[in-house]
Amino acid sequence: MVSHLRMSEPKPKKPISSHRWIFGYLMAEKAIFLPSLAALFFTAMLSLAFPWFLKELIGNPTDALKDGVDPQQVLAKSNRVVLELIAVLGLQAFIAFFRVQGFIRSGESALNRLRRDLFAHLVRLPMRFFHEQRSGALSNRIAADLGVVRETLLTTVPQAVRQSVILVGGLTFIFIASWKLSLIMLGSVPLVVLAIAFFGRKVRGYSKAAQDSLADAGTVIEETVQGIADVKSFTNEPFESGRYGRALESFFGVTMKGAKSRAAFLSFIIFALFGTIAFVAWFGAHMLANGEIDATNFVSFILFSIFVGASLGSFPEIISQLQQTSGATERLRELLDAQPERTDGDAEVKLGGALAFDHLSFRYPSRPDVQVLEDLSFTVEPGQRVALVGPSGAGKSTTFSLILGFNDPDVGSVRFDGRPASSLSLQALRSQIAIVPQEVLLFGGSIRENIEYGKPGASLEEIQAAARLANADDFIAALPEGYETLVGPRGTKLSGGQRQRIAIARAILADPRILLLDEATSALDSESERLVNEALERLMQGRTSLVIAHRLSSVRHADRILVFNHGRIVESGTHDELIDHNGTYRFLVDTQLL
Repeated sequence: MVSHLRMSEPKPKKPISSHRWIFGYLMAEKAIFLPSLAALFFTAMLSLAFPWFLKELIGNPTDALKDGVDPQQVLAKSNRVVLELIAVLGLQAFIAFFRVQGFIRSGESALNRLRRDLFAHLVRLPMRFFHEQRSGALSNRIAADLGVVRETLLTTVPQAVRQSVILVGGLTFIFIASWKLSLIMLGSVPLVVLAIAFFGRKVRGYSKAAQDSLADAGTVIEETVQGIADVKSFTNEPFESGRYGRALESFFGVTMKGAKSRAAFLSFIIFALFGTIAFVAWFGAHMLANGEIDATNFVSFILFSIFVGASLGSFPEIISQLQQTSGATERLRELLDAQPERTDGDAEVKLGGALAFDHLSFRYPSRPDVQVLEDLSFTVEPGQRVALVGPSGAGKSTTFSLILGFNDPDVGSVRFDGRPASSLSLQALRSQIAIVPQEVLLFGGSIRENIEYGKPGASLEEIQAAARLANADDFIAALPEGYETLVGPRGTKLSGGQRQRIAIARAILADPRILLLDEATSALDSESERLVNEALERLMQGRTSLVIAHRLSSVRHADRILVFNHGRIVESGTHDELIDHNGTYRFLVDTQLL
């Protein structure tokens, strides 16, 4: 439905407007939306029954004065007119009951379809996209924009359709009553259109800025809650309150600028429209006095003009909301236009476990002046255990990110079983690779759900078996709710060691062909580390394993150790070979930097 463009490239002019784009989502629910729209047209037309019956009830005052008043006739006529009006209002209310439900159902369904499309696209964006986003900013921005779209779909669109029908119907009746007065009234329309064009552009710009400011304020809350332990440790509650206050002041300032434009727009419309109606009423009174219009048509014109004026008076707010929606949808479309990760390549590949870096160099797009990896070459045979060691910032974690396809090399390639990674499906590759990171992030569900994440749909027996291998079953069983225990946001209800063991159980359950361990035992005490290392020994048996480690116990028995420094491999060999070499590895061991 939308084209996918790289964020760095200039985007061509969108083929459809934002409003038509949103309307496309509504039309996906046309089985409900179109009948509801037809019902809305019908009930809006029935709304014009009120001034029509009121005109009939009033009748022609001139005739009443000329012929005299027959109380029985007046009473009979008023009874008939009121009963007819009640019948019409009853029909309108009956249809409106189903029409409102239909609009809400189609609007919410369209919005859910949009939410699904946004999220499905969001999770397929490359890692570099998320590295460029502030924590929480993206989710807050999407939530704010979708809130504006929701208001439009559920409230503004039905209101716009209803008022349009009343406006057209009312204009038809006033033209029947007096075409001359109608033309005078319509003389204000060009002024309204010009005002909409002038103020609408400003309102849309302020709307986008306000959404940005509101997202920034929400981001402060999210970041503060996520880092609440640090906030309290450094007694920075006043600082965070001030930061949130400044974000709110920024949002308030932007909204006030937008409010001035909206207020000026609304004030101008009120003056122009109702001033026109007042002038038309004055002009009509002169026509009545001169015999150019009869009393019945004049009364009809005034009654329908009130409805037309009220309808026109509602359009400034409707248009203002549509302008806000235009700003919100432009931002959502920019997100959908962002280039996702590639989906090509061999999706049926079964990894044998061989891995190689072939003269690979890499820089992060956000830091093009920093050479992270330079001319990196090494091979790992199937089932081999390779340790990556070196000081912080040497490129070890970046090597893992390239294996997982989170980034693409600038020069050279990553190869699996001799095939370039670019020729293989990312989904197929990642499904056969498991990683246990240094900083474990658990989802806010149960322990069972977090372990099952390694193999969705796994049975409880499989989950428990994986937990036993990771030395996690004992502490889980000791919890009151066992595997159904909720871990809290980001796993905050569990200790660091417990979170690490759940992550290891998740990797065990995934049964990968290639295993990546990034300081997998760093958060464990000595006894737990011993037990988990035993489990990892069993897990790594027969699998290709790459281990980033700073503990000698984690690398001593590796088949090969690669020593990184400044993005290069400066040494390679077994523990004994490197100790005898008396180089960088020996220095790291002697100074306890390993």
